[in-house]
Amino acid sequence: MHLKKRTLTMKGEVILMPYVTPEQIERAKQMDLLTYLQHYEPQELVRFAGNVYTTRTHDSLKISNGKWYWWSRNIGGRSALDYLIKVRGMSFLEAVIQIDGQAVVIPPVLPRPQKSIEHKKLLLPEKSENNDRVISYLTGRGIHREIIDYCIQTNRLYESRDYHNAVFVGFDQHGIPRYATLRGTSGRRFMGEVNGSDKHFSFSIPARNECSKLHLFESAIDLLSYCTLELLSGRDWRQDNYLSLAGIYMPKKIIEESTLPSALTQYLKDSTKIKEIALHLDNDTAGRLAAKTIQTILSSTHIVTDEPPKYGKDYNDYLRFKMRSQCPQEYVR
Repeated sequence: MHLKKRTLTMKGEVILMPYVTPEQIERAKQMDLLTYLQHYEPQELVRFAGNVYTTRTHDSLKISNGKWYWWSRNIGGRSALDYLIKVRGMSFLEAVIQIDGQAVVIPPVLPRPQKSIEHKKLLLPEKSENNDRVISYLTGRGIHREIIDYCIQTNRLYESRDYHNAVFVGFDQHGIPRYATLRGTSGRRFMGEVNGSDKHFSFSIPARNECSKLHLFESAIDLLSYCTLELLSGRDWRQDNYLSLAGIYMPKKIIEESTLPSALTQYLKDSTKIKEIALHLDNDTAGRLAAKTIQTILSSTHIVTDEPPKYGKDYNDYLRFKMRSQCPQEYVR
């Protein structure tokens, strides 16, 4: 609650001027923007990705880790006080009164609980009697048998009964299959998604133990190719987390107005301990733009590195190139 200060003018008139105490100023300085919006303007707050938020009025303004930054205006700050002054255009006095008056007088307005969302029913194809065609196809692309076996044993990969496609399965945080992508194993190129797939839960492989690093790829085969390169280099290929995107990610023309790929958004929401992200996207125009966009969006909350393949369009190209150069007598498709 703000106070009024009595001021005597030269004409002897007494007028009331707004006045705030040092205690009120200190309280206002302590309130961060996320807390302020959550309690007093929840209708203005929009979750962007993981622990990153934006506002309904300014979608290029991002809030994370106790800070906020308005990308389109190149201004930022820490507190709600900074926000009200720099973004809302209030004077210092008005901003202090706004925050302290809200905090003292107005009870918090809690956001309305969201309605539960009905999940799509994933219609996985029936399994074949064995996985011979899938194993032959993936080893032919250079994927190490140990990695293929791990995926089969954990139900992340199998061969469909009809058409003998490779089925790559994505799970939610409860271990329930929610997504599947298909890859043809014959000479004819075929790719597709299973009916009922939810792109938020794409194909992934978790670290053996708790880990704060995530590697990101465009496809499941690129993911498996990178794991193979790690294994062949003598490193523990299960030491980090791996995630593939459900298709090509297309950001907006203005990078700051883009949103993250849905699979990455969901992963960071479910795995809050991820601090470092290595981008292994394709060496083409779409891949380079996607990498730049993800770096821009997450630079204030995560350590993001761009690590495209050193040769070829994608990591499977790079893997096959490495294998041909090391074992020229063996043919790798």
